[in-house]
Amino acid sequence: MPKRIRAATLTTLTGFTALTGTGPAFGAVLAPPAGVAVSQRPGFLSAADLPPRPRSSWTAGKVTAGASPDVETDRCLGRALGDGSNSWYRDFRTDLDTSARQVSVRSSSVSAAKGRYSRINQDIRSCARRIERADPEVEATLRDYGQLDVEEGAHVYGLHTETSLGATDIRLLSVGRDGTRVTVVAWSQMGGFGDAPVKAFKKTTVTAVAKLR
Repeated sequence: MPKRIRAATLTTLTGFTALTGTGPAFGAVLAPPAGVAVSQRPGFLSAADLPPRPRSSWTAGKVTAGASPDVETDRCLGRALGDGSNSWYRDFRTDLDTSARQVSVRSSSVSAAKGRYSRINQDIRSCARRIERADPEVEATLRDYGQLDVEEGAHVYGLHTETSLGATDIRLLSVGRDGTRVTVVAWSQMGGFGDAPVKAFKKTTVTAVAKLR
């Protein structure tokens, strides 16, 4: 059974918008770092690797070097993902309200990658509290869906946010590591925990970590 945690006691998962730290946005791109070789880039998910979406198919954007859009204002991941050095991201979208993003970072050493992986997990677990502190009109709840046995490990979370006006969003977020490379996958759409394809997202996460090399 997943662990359900209210923001007052632990907290939540992720997103990518400035207002609540949720939902990937497809906006302007920060400039990629100079001199980054494509051969150094981790492998990325394809559109077919995302959880199936009824009545709509996934479209994958280009793998882009540098910091992902909104990383500086992302209340869940911004502090851990860094300034875009040795970092790449890829956005995914459907024709409906579902979107996703994968961000991968290549660290200078295994020790540094372990530290980043740990920090991302910590930031995810404290995110719901920070969302509610930043906006008292938003209620955030985290569910911890546990560890996955792939390479050096991965962890999956779910975040539900609801505004005082009744708007609800559900996010799934995972972080995984293989050697010096760490990847984060975020999935989001309108709805609640019952709308989240947790089993399929875990499979997506395993694929994302396996493709890092």
